[in-house]
Amino acid sequence: MTLAAVTVFYVALYGLHQPVTATYGLFGAVAMAGLSRIPGTGRQRAAVIARLLPVGWLLVTAGTLLAVRTWTATAGILVIGFLIAYSAVTGPRLAGAAPGLQLLYILPCFPPYAPQTLDERLGGMTSGVLLLVLAERLLLPDPPYTSYQDLSADAATTAARCATELARPPWTLSPGADAAARAAGEALRPSNVPESERPAGPGPRERALAHTGMAARVLLARLLEVPGPGPRGPHPQTLALLHEVVASAWRTTAALRSGRPAGPGRLEEALAVYRRQRTVAMDGETPDIVDSVMNRQAMLIETAHAGVTLAAAADLVLGRRPGPAQLRDGSFWYAGRGAARLWGHRLRAHLSPHSVYFQNAVRISLALAAARTVAGVGSLPHGFWAMLAVLTLTRTTAAQTGSIVARALVGTLLGALTAAVMLVLVSGDTAAYAVTLPVIMLAAFWVGPTHGVGWAQGLFTLVVSLVFAQLAPSTWRLAEVRFLDVLVGSSIGLVFGMLAWPRGAQKELRRDVAALLRAIGSTITSTTSVLTQGATGRQGGLPSLTRALTLAESSFAQYEAEPRQPGTTAVDWHAALMAGHHALHGARRLLAEGPPAGIRAPAPAWQSRLDTDGEILAKRYELVGGLLDSARPPPTRPSSPVPGEAAHGRPPDRPASPLYYDAEAWLTSLAVDLDHVAATTAAAAPSAEQRR
Repeated sequence: MTLAAVTVFYVALYGLHQPVTATYGLFGAVAMAGLSRIPGTGRQRAAVIARLLPVGWLLVTAGTLLAVRTWTATAGILVIGFLIAYSAVTGPRLAGAAPGLQLLYILPCFPPYAPQTLDERLGGMTSGVLLLVLAERLLLPDPPYTSYQDLSADAATTAARCATELARPPWTLSPGADAAARAAGEALRPSNVPESERPAGPGPRERALAHTGMAARVLLARLLEVPGPGPRGPHPQTLALLHEVVASAWRTTAALRSGRPAGPGRLEEALAVYRRQRTVAMDGETPDIVDSVMNRQAMLIETAHAGVTLAAAADLVLGRRPGPAQLRDGSFWYAGRGAARLWGHRLRAHLSPHSVYFQNAVRISLALAAARTVAGVGSLPHGFWAMLAVLTLTRTTAAQTGSIVARALVGTLLGALTAAVMLVLVSGDTAAYAVTLPVIMLAAFWVGPTHGVGWAQGLFTLVVSLVFAQLAPSTWRLAEVRFLDVLVGSSIGLVFGMLAWPRGAQKELRRDVAALLRAIGSTITSTTSVLTQGATGRQGGLPSLTRALTLAESSFAQYEAEPRQPGTTAVDWHAALMAGHHALHGARRLLAEGPPAGIRAPAPAWQSRLDTDGEILAKRYELVGGLLDSARPPPTRPSSPVPGEAAHGRPPDRPASPLYYDAEAWLTSLAVDLDHVAATTAAAAPSAEQRR
């Protein structure tokens, strides 16, 4: 960044004698590299910056034309600032570039109103950005990250090896395979994946890639949960299904490695045959053995479904058109839809006061508009520094903003004092400024990010002092103006940080996860009711669960970027999100499939048992959701339901329908997820009570 910025600045200022071009060239490079935090390697950053160059042209043009009046410039930043900040909803790369894009509008929206210099402004900004792209690609290359696609392929390989062990004596996973499965699943956890590799975008490939990783994690988890077959060993049909799981996982691995879709395999057909041919009646066997066999069959069906989902999602990642099965499956709702439609869906979904992306966009746009108004009405010299302070110092929580502002003001004051001394001693010697600028700029953008906001603001104060001292004759009062502008901007940012959602994503995450847990409880109740009544194909509470899961995931993404409050215990938010996915996909599958042909629905006594199990678990989810929302510790912790043991003893008629065991396997997985959430909620609730 230093090389690109200094090169364009010196060539334009001393070679072409165009100070406007020099200014916009330097700040174009600073905006897209120093102010922006685009994740990824240098080549990845260069690609993002190059694609955003036309957006930069529009922003510089808009800022230049709207600078005609204070109110037009303020209205522009109110609208443009919101749109740029809200673009963070589309993924980490645009979120990282948003501050730099804001600066490309902020710089030209201040006097002088000079539309006749628009060509110089655009030429300078373009030159700075293009030099930055070259520097990112060619200088000091970063080591490449392991892509999410490769991580998913590794997980599929591990799943194939685990399924192979389950299909041969002793029919269980070895300790080594167990550890490998857990490690492969953890490697796909979003917090363990580099931000640039997380499939967080709204496009069809990003959604399919995220679906692939989730399906791989679910497949590994299901393989870990498959119980042993008992003393007589597994049934031949069970072994056949496991072999198809192995084959499908290896096909998926090969497809993800080669980049070529594998196409439909035989696992889905084998699963349908297995569901039709499995039996309940086992002459001479005790009820406990029957239950054990049926539970294992139900868990194997869950495992095979995860394998089918993994294979289908991986093919969508690699560009294969969705087949009829994917178009019918609500889990692949995005399949076959265009990128523009999916982008629109993501943008509309977060237009809510409860979305942290919406909150951040409103907060920053209002603060920037207020700073532009104050700078215009008060005629602050170099007023864009006040807006720049708002942009760099405003955080998502009031406490974080206050802490940063205090350190930034101290750093700015020390930097201003140093700059004032330098301006007095050098006294207009531009050659000295020119020699010193690259050294100070390198220090500002190298030491600043690693030593904190105080160092960053202090060194950046020296940078801008050296830059403007070369553009026009300056005195020590330039440093005074810099400190005044930062004081005004940071004060405005602090005020809006306290007024607009001062607790940031931490409060919203707690509220959104509480709503998610209640939506899971409602979905459990509606799904078990539909199953026991013999109806299929209904949506139940799935739309509300989908909405709650979307908001909770966005709040969690923002929460991950915020510092933790000292003395607080973290709830296992990720377990809650996984529970939401388990509830959504399991309910959708059970409602869509129902009992296969020739398999009856559960008998009345078993229907009552399933209803009771679902009701108990639903009430637990609602209880934990309410406790999380009100931050009160639970008085007791109910035990998780176990298939067939929730209520008033075993029903007299038997055997139960396989549909009963499928539904109970789903409920048991959800109960395990809830145990993790409930335990950490109980630990975190007292500290939340104290904070109130």
